[in-house]
Amino acid sequence: MAGFLLRRVVHSVPVLIGVTIVVFAMMHLAPGDPAQAMLGPMATPENLAKIRHDLGLDRPLTAQYLSWVSHAAQGDFGDSIKMASPVRTEVIDRFGASLLLGGASFVIAILVGIPAGVLSALNRGSVVDRLIMLVMMAGISMPPFYLGMLLIVAFAFKVELFPMSGMYSTEGYGGIGDLLSHLVLPAVTLAGASTTVIARMTRSSVLEVINDDYVRTARAKGLAEQAVVVRHVLKNALIPVINLLGLQIGFLLSATALVEVVFSWPGLGQLLVSSVLARDLPMLQGGVFVIALVYVVTNIVTDTVHAAVDPRLHLS
Repeated sequence: MAGFLLRRVVHSVPVLIGVTIVVFAMMHLAPGDPAQAMLGPMATPENLAKIRHDLGLDRPLTAQYLSWVSHAAQGDFGDSIKMASPVRTEVIDRFGASLLLGGASFVIAILVGIPAGVLSALNRGSVVDRLIMLVMMAGISMPPFYLGMLLIVAFAFKVELFPMSGMYSTEGYGGIGDLLSHLVLPAVTLAGASTTVIARMTRSSVLEVINDDYVRTARAKGLAEQAVVVRHVLKNALIPVINLLGLQIGFLLSATALVEVVFSWPGLGQLLVSSVLARDLPMLQGGVFVIALVYVVTNIVTDTVHAAVDPRLHLS
């Protein structure tokens, strides 16, 4: 197991290096001038040149990249141009909110997606199967920001069951109940696409194993259908779903931006969107790198769990 984990970590290093190159290149090739964004349209050429020098933007791109990578490896992503504070502090402060939103969405996607996929597979070709697949297709086809607005209209304006934005009430109630009530709509919105993907994968995986010899043998022994499904079908059908769950964790954390903007959720995604508008290069580079790092770590953990539960994989 240790050897397998070490190989996965080593293989992830080139991925992270590639991510840093892509992120740095995209940020610097995008139109706009951070110095101009800081000083405004009335800035003089002398002031712009001084700000570019202070930010290191007048150096060659190679030198800027190597400097940024060397500091990022030590956890130093520089200072935010917009907020004049360390990027690391801002990212950590916002990452918790995004992690909460992504985690809640992940739980919803699992609790809804896996049972829906199993139920659809066990009733293949029936009205139940077609109805579930229709709902799942609608879930993956609808953009998150549109689904979020529909939920706001339905459950915040019409029914007034949940608050429409923010993380806590402006009245200052606070508490876990207030937080959960604000979390419901954005979490459901973010979970929509992942729920569909998990359900479809679970359905396909169950259909692949439900007629295998060991399943027919279990039925021939007189086991109840529920026991056959839980002990034999799901035990093997969920193995390929594990890798998908790891990908969905990374997807949920990286896809929070639109949902956070729609619901004014104070997370990392909303911070990155505002940083794009302000041309805050250090904040963008640091935030995107952190998301990519979480994605890579999640995949390493997922592959390790997959290898541990699947006897067909050799860990030597």
